Amino acid sequence: VSPQLHSRGFRCLHGVDGSAGMLKRARSTGLYRELRRCVLGQEPLPAPAEHYDAVTLVGALGEGQVPSAALPELLRVTRPGGFLCLTTRSNPSNLQYKAELEAVLERLERQGAWQKVLVQEVDCWEKATSEEESTQGTGYISGVVYIYQKCLVPPLEEG
Repeated sequence: VSPQLHSRGFRCLHGVDGSAGMLKRARSTGLYRELRRCVLGQEPLPAPAEHYDAVTLVGALGEGQVPSAALPELLRVTRPGGFLCLTTRSNPSNLQYKAELEAVLERLERQGAWQKVLVQEVDCWEKATSEEESTQGTGYISGVVYIYQKCLVPPLEEG
């Protein structure tokens, strides 16, 4: 994702990953101003509240990876009016997670935390690891991109 962002003029890129190996790989690109280790869902992001204009989470929202319960933490570090771009897979083994994720996305929107900008299904998202996971025998699995904008006014506290 960082090469695409960089090619479109984004220069102040920060990265977070739970894997030291992935951070090393990211560092080798020379595109990041800052890289930090953090396991989303287990610890808070290493950034102050309302710090980022945009937050992306690509390829990590799935079963056994980043739990959907981590979404409020992504909102915390996004400035009011900022954007969040999230992705997940639509392959058979991820459908339960995807349904849970979409329930959290909708709940946060109903609470006034953010507003949906775009939901886009992508047929050939990434290569399938098995024929069972493949979308219609293409060798690929489908996925979905979600773009939300954080509301300018914080939601009212429940209770």
